[in-house]
Amino acid sequence: MDFLIDIFLDALIDSIKLLPFLFITYLIMEYIEHKTNKKVENMVKKSGKYGPLAGAILGIFPQCGFSAAASNLYANKLISIGTLIAIFLSTSDEMLPIFISESIEIGIILKILAIKLIVAAFFGFLIDFILNKKNRPISLNSGEEISHMCKHEHCGCENGIILSSLKHTLNIFIYIFVITLLLNGLFEIIGKDNISNFIASVPILGPVVAGIIGLIPNCASSVILTQLYLSGGITVSTLISGLLVGSGVGILVLFKFNKPMKDNFKILVLLYFIGVSVGIFLELIHLTI
Repeated sequence: MDFLIDIFLDALIDSIKLLPFLFITYLIMEYIEHKTNKKVENMVKKSGKYGPLAGAILGIFPQCGFSAAASNLYANKLISIGTLIAIFLSTSDEMLPIFISESIEIGIILKILAIKLIVAAFFGFLIDFILNKKNRPISLNSGEEISHMCKHEHCGCENGIILSSLKHTLNIFIYIFVITLLLNGLFEIIGKDNISNFIASVPILGPVVAGIIGLIPNCASSVILTQLYLSGGITVSTLISGLLVGSGVGILVLFKFNKPMKDNFKILVLLYFIGVSVGIFLELIHLTI
């Protein structure tokens, strides 16, 4: 019983320490998003053949609902499949706020974001070049439904800045606490070194599993992967693999509004294949940051 209480208290204390930093981080990000949201969407729509580069650059900045907006733009035939995939690959959802709250070195953060940006832009251009398809006629969907899905499936971004930041902080705090609690228990029972050594002994295992976690269509996937990395359970290559696959609520919006359905499965398979392949490559070259 004492063992369980210790694990619970450690997870709770570690999570509570992050609360003020998470709130300040989300407050700043919410302010920036509310000021630039429509401008960002318009930039992506008007980027033309340079869409994958614009999407990759804009995607690295955590914006609640940006991946959902990108899915809507794609469903309405306003951006190319390469641009959409570039946005999905570059977005990191909750990784950046958690890293900032944990005071991770800025150099490490920038290197991870740079790798994701390069991968996203490269594969976005490559996919557009291979498919070389023109956009189909515009068929607008309901923006109200998109906002509703973003609000209820993601982390809450349709309120005032302060309330939205508070709700976002509390939601992520709960995720972090639960995941930290589970990880602490797992590490105590099995041993962190044993888990890390097992994953490291099979280079493809980490990226493959991380890619599966990345397919979770909400904030949870990026929180799980980031906490695993911070706790030393996975390598940076495995982290990047899962973050590349993860697209937050965007994939939900894609499956709800885009037709035909086989197009959505094609995008999902491409995301997983790219993320896992890049992760395995980085593992094989022993990437260290």
